[in-house]
Amino acid sequence: MTISLYRSLPNFITVGRLALVPAIIAAISAERWRAACLLFVVAGLSDAADGWIAKSFDLRSELGAYLDPLADKALIVSIYVALAIVGAVPATISILVVARDVMIVGAFMVSWFLHKPMAVRPLLISKLNTLVQLGCAAMVLAVKAFDFPVGSWFEISLFAVAFLTIASMAAYFEQWMKHMSV
Repeated sequence: MTISLYRSLPNFITVGRLALVPAIIAAISAERWRAACLLFVVAGLSDAADGWIAKSFDLRSELGAYLDPLADKALIVSIYVALAIVGAVPATISILVVARDVMIVGAFMVSWFLHKPMAVRPLLISKLNTLVQLGCAAMVLAVKAFDFPVGSWFEISLFAVAFLTIASMAAYFEQWMKHMSV
């Protein structure tokens, strides 16, 4: 493996995660729950792997700083929309998840167009939000894939997703307003 391929390994893994998104969505749409669950686990493991490799071997890159959150957003938004379409989660949760990411991307675009670009730095609340969103989606997929009983955890996890999604949206909006000096 050449040096440049080695240095790009985390980015290749991230692109692989992006490539899994359509397969996961197709599996959810076809209600092939075990396949969707397995692919989702693989995507999650790839997210952990690319981050660990980038940090452990000092292979972080500017491209990776953009690709990794893009892959996360594509995965999360797509999963929540697909799960809402098949009735596995309420549409309101999907709308919140999508609205948050549209607001964040829109704010970054406005900043860029106004020649006041913002650095891509995830907030702690955003990392917690992503973790809870992924955890909830994983539980929903596991319930569907393996016929686990739906208990009170489902309502609690949906509440946590809603709360943290709104809190994360508010934190990014506050940060953007300060950055834009509004």
